[in-house]
Amino acid sequence: MGVRAAGQIPRQRGEQPLDTAVRYAEERHWDVVPGAWLEAVAGAERCSCGEAACPAPGAHPAHTEWQAQATGSATVVRKLWTAQPRASVLLPTGRAFDAIDVPETAGFLALARMERMELALGPVTRSPDRRMQFFVLPGAVDKVPGLVRSLGWLPARLDLTVLGAGDYVAAPPTRFGSAGAVQWASRPTQANRWLPDAENVISPLAYACGRDVGAGV
Repeated sequence: MGVRAAGQIPRQRGEQPLDTAVRYAEERHWDVVPGAWLEAVAGAERCSCGEAACPAPGAHPAHTEWQAQATGSATVVRKLWTAQPRASVLLPTGRAFDAIDVPETAGFLALARMERMELALGPVTRSPDRRMQFFVLPGAVDKVPGLVRSLGWLPARLDLTVLGAGDYVAAPPTRFGSAGAVQWASRPTQANRWLPDAENVISPLAYACGRDVGAGV
């Protein structure tokens, strides 16, 4: 574990989902769960769920009981992905972390402000549907609405959602159909092994979302 293990997580070019899922469980102690996958149908890639208009092809839970299937055991992870090697890699939220989901434009603006402010930052994913997910300590679901109001914003006016218990984040190298793969906007490292609390990052995120959509009180 330690520095070497944490630093290895982003090494995913050409890596199989099984290998990455095992490292998420072993190196970050994150629960993982296999999701849907992409299948070749009539010369095109379709989601294994069978829905022709699937909004997140290959990047959503494959079963209604997916939460019970989530595991942090590398041994179980190997068995799950051996059974379906093409399954996407999903990280349940509300366990090791919650995630603050914002539009990509707001996310990049917030990242720039956080860098200038020298704020501690956790891992951040960037998905092909032009959304970004900022990993924070569990409990953000209950905290964020009040924090947003204290900053002078109406939560309902901001395109900002907190993913907690019962939700999930699609993790690299999961692909969204032909749109591309999930990427790290801020990679998991030893430096961000300890996640920030939502109150430490909500100000730049709320500001960026408010500026992005022209929202206000």
